[in-house]
Parts: sequence; C-alpha cells; structure tokens
Amino acid sequence: MRHHVMESGFQKAVKAAVRKAGILKRATVHTLRHSFATHLLENGTNIRMVQELMGHKDVKTTEIYTHVMNKDVDAVKSPLDLL
Repeated sequence: MRHHVMESGFQKAVKAAVRKAGILKRATVHTLRHSFATHLLENGTNIRMVQELMGHKDVKTTEIYTHVMNKDVDAVKSPLDLL
C-alpha cells in the first residue's frame, strides 16, 4: 500500500535536508525527479519504462534525460561478453 505525503511537506523536508547537507547549488524535489530518471536510464532501464514511471505522454519528453546521462561508451558490455 502506498502512502502519499503532502507535496508542500515533502518540499520543506527536501529544502531542510539540502540546507543541512550544506549543498550550495539549487536543489528541489524536481531535481530529485530528474536525478531518478537519469539514474534509471544510466542503469539500463528501458526508456519506455522510464516514460511510464515519470508519467510522460510522449517519449520525446523522456529523451531529454538521455542528454545529461553519464555516457561511458567503454563501460557498455556486448551481449557476447555474457556468453
């Protein structure tokens, strides 16, 4: 069962955590959303699954996250390496 929190309460909690951590860059709940989507893609989650999780109607909106991914081509493994 999911438990929903009040949006403003969550925003206040994130703001307090950012301040307590001494983070100087602007960080918001939306920053966490972007980070979540980007990490999912970096870890190999299918873009269609990320699209659904993020609630995007158009995959083009989800593709925005691929532009900020940490792209390390040398780290990509060929399926043949798994044999």
